[in-house]
Amino acid sequence: MVRHVILWQFQDAMDKEERAAASERIRRELEALVGVVPGLISAFVGTTPLDTSNADLFLDSCLESREALAAYAVHPEHVRAATFVRSVVKSRICMDFEV
Repeated sequence: MVRHVILWQFQDAMDKEERAAASERIRRELEALVGVVPGLISAFVGTTPLDTSNADLFLDSCLESREALAAYAVHPEHVRAATFVRSVVKSRICMDFEV
């Protein structure tokens, strides 16, 4: 099994309402990929960081294998969701690891 974990920071110009709307859209779209993308076991998007955090939201997902992760990266529904994410974030940190 592979864990795929991403932390994002929103663009500085976004106000509180824009961040909330973007967070909800990202959560809804990425979590909906379970059952759509083969090999994606689970996806959880955290959207309510504590004040001590230096990231605005995160994705914690599990995939069946490295091959499933590679297929997820290019799956059309993931690409569509990721295109929106890239339009509203300024930074992305990713860690993939086998468990």
